[in-house]
Amino acid sequence: MITVRHLGRVEYADGLKLQQTLQEARRAGEVGDTLLLLQHNPVLTLGRGAKAGNVLASPEVLAAQGVELVETDRGGDVTYHGPGQLVGYPLLHLPPGKQDVRRYVRSLEETLIRTLATFGLEATRFPQWPGVWVAQSRLGGPRKIAALGVHLSRWYTRHGFALNVEPTLEHFSLIVPCGIREAGVTSMAVELGAAPPMAEVEAEVARRFGEVFESPLQRAGVDLRTVAVAVRRAEQVLLLQRTEAKGGFWQLVTGRLEPGERPADAAARELAEETGGQGPAHDLQYTHAFALGDARPPVLCEEHGFGARLSGEVRLSAEHQRFEWVGRDEALARLPFAGLREVVRRSYSEMS
Repeated sequence: MITVRHLGRVEYADGLKLQQTLQEARRAGEVGDTLLLLQHNPVLTLGRGAKAGNVLASPEVLAAQGVELVETDRGGDVTYHGPGQLVGYPLLHLPPGKQDVRRYVRSLEETLIRTLATFGLEATRFPQWPGVWVAQSRLGGPRKIAALGVHLSRWYTRHGFALNVEPTLEHFSLIVPCGIREAGVTSMAVELGAAPPMAEVEAEVARRFGEVFESPLQRAGVDLRTVAVAVRRAEQVLLLQRTEAKGGFWQLVTGRLEPGERPADAAARELAEETGGQGPAHDLQYTHAFALGDARPPVLCEEHGFGARLSGEVRLSAEHQRFEWVGRDEALARLPFAGLREVVRRSYSEMS
């Protein structure tokens, strides 16, 4: 049985941590095989075989376009992940008889080839190039539509594949994708004229994955839902320091949704409970998933980001020991979690 988790947006660092935790839990027999389906914010990832010259953009250009650069332990060269691209992370234990790296990679390719065929798009392999390809793209010549990069340790798998549904193709010009200079990239949107809904692509990838790996599927969502609120006063943002018993780290206003509660209502309630502030919260249109704490098996959380203004005095709740108003850069330096940092960034870009 393979458990399929549809996680939506996941920050890349959170995805790495989640993979590691799930793989450790799989080794210990605490969970079964799992397939994570998700999307990342814009990020360039460097595999073990990456060449520095295949990143074409300077750090300043990457920063201006909001694209991270991260080293990983997967195979391959440099690749790009971003919204509109479906990323799959299989956390499996390959059983005896299937403990063959090339067979595993071919199975991932076959999953994507069958998925694309369902939507009327013929895809193929090229022996000299990894990944899944459109032999004659609308953009001219052969072009890659899905990238693969895997890591296996004692036949436990991490990392996986990335299928271009409707990503920002211009971001691929920041790199030499997978180190292949002779051919470019394409997407389902380009080749089909319009991208199918991401939910439909996810469902078909999951179905084909179970088919190729000859396993039944069960679907699971997140374990709980939370909110994070970036509270602003002019150009400063409010940071709350948790008590030592609760970790002692700095955070934004955060909290769990009550049963039946809407995210916006939860954000307003947490604002009042943790700071004494009143008023509506501004929806930052940012929802992401992550593993809460260091529990194993991981507790998967979906968090909705909000911004709010606070003009009065701050009244701390019992779970915090102090607060500070700090500038944007200071907040980004102190916050330990990628999702909270993104909520801060969006509060500055979307709240006038």
